[in-house]
Amino acid sequence: MLRYLLRRLLYVAPICLGVTLIVFALVHIAPGDPISAILPDDASAEMVAEARREFGLDRPLPVQYAIWLGRAAVGELGTSIASGRSVSSELSMAVGNTVILAVSAGILACVLGVLLGLVAGLARDRFADHLASFVTLSGVSLPHYWVAILLVIFFSVENQWLPPLGIGPDTSDGWRPDWAHLQHLILPSIATALIPMAVIARTMRAAVIEALDQDFVTTLHAKGLLPGRRLRHVLRNALPTTLAVTGLQLGNMLGGSVLVETVFAWPGTGFLMANAIFQRDLPVLQGSMLVLSLFFVGLNLLVDLLQAATDPRIRRA
Repeated sequence: MLRYLLRRLLYVAPICLGVTLIVFALVHIAPGDPISAILPDDASAEMVAEARREFGLDRPLPVQYAIWLGRAAVGELGTSIASGRSVSSELSMAVGNTVILAVSAGILACVLGVLLGLVAGLARDRFADHLASFVTLSGVSLPHYWVAILLVIFFSVENQWLPPLGIGPDTSDGWRPDWAHLQHLILPSIATALIPMAVIARTMRAAVIEALDQDFVTTLHAKGLLPGRRLRHVLRNALPTTLAVTGLQLGNMLGGSVLVETVFAWPGTGFLMANAIFQRDLPVLQGSMLVLSLFFVGLNLLVDLLQAATDPRIRRA
């Protein structure tokens, strides 16, 4: 297992380097000049040149990338063009808020997805299977930002059951584990978990059906093994595939939280990134994209290790 871990870490290093290069290139090839967002329209050429020197935008792109990469390696992501604060301080609170939303939505998506997929697979071609398939197909088909708007209309505007916006009842950006703050987490978690839950459920259903069709299940049944113990063997064969898809979906959930966080005004990295796009705040946009991308890489590494722990065949491959 240790050798497998070291091998995966060796694969991750060049991926992380490639991520930094793509993030830097995508931000800089976008149209528009970030300096125009902070200077008046009648700014002189000297003012524009001074601002570009201040933010390091007058240097060649390879030099800018090397400087940015060196600072990012030690946690220094530059200064926000819009606010003048360090990007690290802007991201510190936003990342924590996004992690809170992602963890709650991820737990909801995994639990419901595995349960729905398991029920659908065990009840193949029966009513429970058709009902679960309808739920998962609806989850995949409905845009999560549209569902978020519907949730706000029904639960907040029409019935006043749950708060529609923000992270808590006060004006702070922090979240605390109490009922007042938990109410603000319910609707964003449901909207964020919808698509991952549906994909996990459909994958789990296919994996369970494939495992049930294997000869070893027939052998276990012929030997008189109890249904609960047979189910445990089926799950051990179905979980590795489901774990791989789960890791991808949780990573996509981090990136897809931009629209959901915007709808609910949830002060996470997605909300911060949306504001940075409108303000052409390149340092904040770069930092947000880099953090989300590295989260995705780390999450996939964790899923690889979990797969290897549950399936010895992967470690021996």
